[in-house]
Amino acid sequence: MNLKYTTTFANLKIKPLVSEEKDKYLSLASINNLRKFLPEIDTEKNIDLLPIAFDACVINRVNKNGDVVNSLTAAEIVKNFINKPINVEHDRTKVVGCILAANFSKFGSNDILTEDEVKDMKEPFYITLGGVIWKIINPQLSNLIEDSNDPSSENYMNVSASWELGFNEYDLVLLNDNNKNLEDAKFISDEKQKDKLKKNLKAFGGSGKIDKNTSIYRQVLGSVIPLGIGLTANPAADVQGVAVKDEQALEVENSKPEENDQMSDSSDINCENNISQDEENAVIEEGVINRIIMKIENINQITDELLKQVTASSISDFIQEELKKASEAFTAEKNEKDNAIKATQEKYDALSTESEKVKEELEKLKASLAKLEEEKVAKAQEEAFNLRMAGFDEEFDLSDEDRQVLATDIKDLNDESFAAYKNKMAILMKEKNKAAKKAKEEEMKKSKASEVKEEIKASTSSEQSATEVVDEVLDNSNVEKNSIPNSTTTAEVSLREKYSKAFGLEGFDIK
Repeated sequence: MNLKYTTTFANLKIKPLVSEEKDKYLSLASINNLRKFLPEIDTEKNIDLLPIAFDACVINRVNKNGDVVNSLTAAEIVKNFINKPINVEHDRTKVVGCILAANFSKFGSNDILTEDEVKDMKEPFYITLGGVIWKIINPQLSNLIEDSNDPSSENYMNVSASWELGFNEYDLVLLNDNNKNLEDAKFISDEKQKDKLKKNLKAFGGSGKIDKNTSIYRQVLGSVIPLGIGLTANPAADVQGVAVKDEQALEVENSKPEENDQMSDSSDINCENNISQDEENAVIEEGVINRIIMKIENINQITDELLKQVTASSISDFIQEELKKASEAFTAEKNEKDNAIKATQEKYDALSTESEKVKEELEKLKASLAKLEEEKVAKAQEEAFNLRMAGFDEEFDLSDEDRQVLATDIKDLNDESFAAYKNKMAILMKEKNKAAKKAKEEEMKKSKASEVKEEIKASTSSEQSATEVVDEVLDNSNVEKNSIPNSTTTAEVSLREKYSKAFGLEGFDIK
């Protein structure tokens, strides 16, 4: 059977005869009103059967476990309760009876309702069931149920019924605090909203609230299967009591010894009928007939007084339930941590992948920058080299061989080394220094000019000074031969031509 969810509809026992809750529908139901739902069983011929009737649940009204069933679902499932098991505190290994009849009844009064009447009902109503307890299986329970029908007993109405369902679908139900009725609810069917809010459900470990004034519940829907009934002291719904026939609702102290002896013989249970109304409030010391079947919710409930009244199975069930809760909590916490570790690892892997990509891009960028830097340095070196060679070319008269030697020497020199090298070359190549050569040529020209002046001075017989003759010669050196001034003598022209040819006066700047 593949059912995603189950719910056991069990909760704290309603002890007061008048409920402390204030609700327009809530009223005190009498156990006597349930007796009309008892199945017809000939108990004289079937002394091993105990016919019972009880309210299994309240439709259209949320229970204390945070679950609710509406009218339509109730009408569809009610007959499927028939032939399902009755157990103790929803322990399926402790089946003690069977359901034989299923009906609807009015909330509070147990007036019979038909299926047609309930289909469209908005207000709460009961699913009321009838069945039998197999007395031979658990005579103590049978006696307790009978005792719970006695208004004078401390166990009066201490046994109630709690249903169990299997289902695959649900909607969320929102109600204001102190309101349990489905007719006043807001429903949430959208899957995304349900996924967002379901963590608040009690069934999933939540608080049952979404804010200070609003409670959240689960409405059972879809293919719903009744799985049985658990007899409990702590029903989740507003139900109370399991009814038996009037003649069976006898005080425990009036039970017939021979009947109890027959039960003991049939079930191999050692109950010696040590019943006494004056002995510890009719709690049997030797047996467990009057012990309360109670679902313990908190370890603080376990007291010395309680241990005298509850069955050992109640303690065992509590321990098992606490171990189960602890195991589930541990598993949930472990899964949460595992999921967190997985998410962290995935995030780390993603970041590592991204980091590798960034690293690769950074390496590429570094390579590009290094290449650009190399190109920049090479270009700067080339420009410096060109400037240095141009400087040498400008300063010295160089041959190709000179340039090759200089290029080899200066190509790898830094500024400081080059400055020293340049100073050394200024000394070594001073003969090729253009400025020095020009100065030397100028000096030579002056020397030649001086010699010419002296020779002219010595050879001329006119009153014109040698300087003037030289100046005149120089001024008229580019004048055509047919442009000889009238004041120049034939002898002077001949002298100028003579020196012009001899010294190349065109190339001198005589001052």
